[in-house]
Amino acid sequence: MKIILVGNPNCGKTTLYNKLTGEKGSVGNYSGITVSKRESKLKEEYGKSNITLVDLPGSYSLTPYTSEENITKDYILNESPDLIINVVDGANIERSLFFTTQLLELNVPMIVCINKLDIIKKRDEIIDLTKMEKELGCSIILTNGQNGEGLHLLIEETEKKRVVKQFKKLDKDNRQQYIREVINKSTNKKAVSKYENTKSDKIDKVVTNKYLGVPIFFGIMTIVFWLSQRGVGGYFSDYLNEIFFAETLPNYLNNLFSNLEVSKMLQGLIVEGVVGGIGAVLGFLPLIIVLFFLLALLEDSGYLARVALIMDVYLRKVGLSGKSIIPMIVGTGCSVPGVMATRTIENDNERKMTIMLTPFVPCSAKMPIIALFSVVFFPTLPFIGPLMYILSIVVIVLAGLILKKIFKYSNDSLFILELPDYKMPSLKYAIVNSLDKAKGFIYKATTIILVMNTVIWLMQAYTPKLEVALNQENSILAIVGTFIAPLLIPLGFAGWQLAAATITGFVAKEEVVATLAVVLGVTGETLLFSTTGPLAQLFNPVTGFAFLIFNLFTPPCFAAIGAMNTEFKSKKWLMRGIGFQVAVGYILAMLVTQIGTILVYKKLADGFIPSIIILILSVGYVTFLMMKSEENNE
Repeated sequence: MKIILVGNPNCGKTTLYNKLTGEKGSVGNYSGITVSKRESKLKEEYGKSNITLVDLPGSYSLTPYTSEENITKDYILNESPDLIINVVDGANIERSLFFTTQLLELNVPMIVCINKLDIIKKRDEIIDLTKMEKELGCSIILTNGQNGEGLHLLIEETEKKRVVKQFKKLDKDNRQQYIREVINKSTNKKAVSKYENTKSDKIDKVVTNKYLGVPIFFGIMTIVFWLSQRGVGGYFSDYLNEIFFAETLPNYLNNLFSNLEVSKMLQGLIVEGVVGGIGAVLGFLPLIIVLFFLLALLEDSGYLARVALIMDVYLRKVGLSGKSIIPMIVGTGCSVPGVMATRTIENDNERKMTIMLTPFVPCSAKMPIIALFSVVFFPTLPFIGPLMYILSIVVIVLAGLILKKIFKYSNDSLFILELPDYKMPSLKYAIVNSLDKAKGFIYKATTIILVMNTVIWLMQAYTPKLEVALNQENSILAIVGTFIAPLLIPLGFAGWQLAAATITGFVAKEEVVATLAVVLGVTGETLLFSTTGPLAQLFNPVTGFAFLIFNLFTPPCFAAIGAMNTEFKSKKWLMRGIGFQVAVGYILAMLVTQIGTILVYKKLADGFIPSIIILILSVGYVTFLMMKSEENNE
């Protein structure tokens, strides 16, 4: 038996799906979390092993405006489900019934599941299920997806044989009138009117205020990143980097391998290549956990949904909409789901621009780079971490203006967003969410990064003739890095080591730190906290900041590029997107190095003349594209 779950965004549909199946699909207080269908068997505790549940993307209507709504419509019409469970938002019953009545017109067996029973009780709202069932002609069950209340009754209801009633067709005006009549007959209007002036409304007057909204947002994010990088997260990260991965584990392994008389080459590969590289990344795991624990609390409280509303005014001026902020928020965890979340954007140009710009938001993979360079080169400036996120917004705005000029279009798309009630966030949800992010981080460190570190270590240990490299300058890695290094001179990055780290960063951003640990032959405290150590010998604060900028704004990892390819559905647009990201990262890093060197050190940086030529050619090319776009629109 195949049952589909459908409903408006933010109705709690995916929470119900997770409860019923034991899956861990992402949930959120904004649309775009479920961007494709997923299915799973019902959990054994419900005693119905023959039921498969399908979770479809949230939709407002069977008249699709987004690709995710198309997925929902096509599945319902073409896959012939045995039963529809229409999840209705208990906090917005009247609005949700618009979609309900459209589903009833399909004459497919259906149960209406009014979710968020806790909110209904909190409002003292009374729903006469008998009257509502009579009006709609289908069974109605009240549930609470958070604690599982009513779910057993819901599953029992799915087993009942039901006669499909012919539901009369309604036009738009008659539909609204019919829905109001249903609400009037089956709910107490007193409770509904009583709820019109809420605590959420009062809070929103402050946090979404056009003058206070943005400063409040930046203030909150500064606290979040201070706690994750300098506070609790920083404390445990210091322990892992200074003690465990720097001394305890390497010393234990060296002693063990010496006693076992393991060859020096294998010992070096494991201790320096594997432990040194992976340890340099996993040392930042506490920062990741604390950051996403705090972000999950903000999301579950209902605040992050307001961020989209706040940013809509500003993003619309650069050719985007408030919906574009949703992929960017999702992208703070990982650029892959962030890029996929652009499916919720109706306007094709806005969607393509958002796909290009979303990877500019620092994801969890970039956090080790931010933490490393801020600690080594700016130890007395705790705001470098939050500054990177503020800078990413500035870059997105400026890059958006350039793309808007090239695309030459007016963004007049509608912006519809759910604003859930504020509530006390769930600690359980925040813990599960942060541990899930940590799991993904560890998985990458023990798979992609493990393989890459092994390859990097072997490349720096051997010459092209596969002889042991007594001098690293003769190694395979040094030769490859030396070939690429001239391209980085205008950016102030000298040495094959940095070229090697740049290359591996395109595979996975965490690998930048891991590669530096391997090629410099250091781990833990030596690399991370010494302002006179090997890393500091390769950079000064200006070029160190430029290297940080370069890695934040060049193309993301291979997985995210794959997601871009899927969402663009065009190799030509994929190459445009990658080319644009490379150009932005390269030029920004070049400007930081060249201008910063003049301002700070009162001299010209290496590669000053080539940088001027590159800048002139870049400005000329962008101007040409704008003029060409202007001609095409005439």
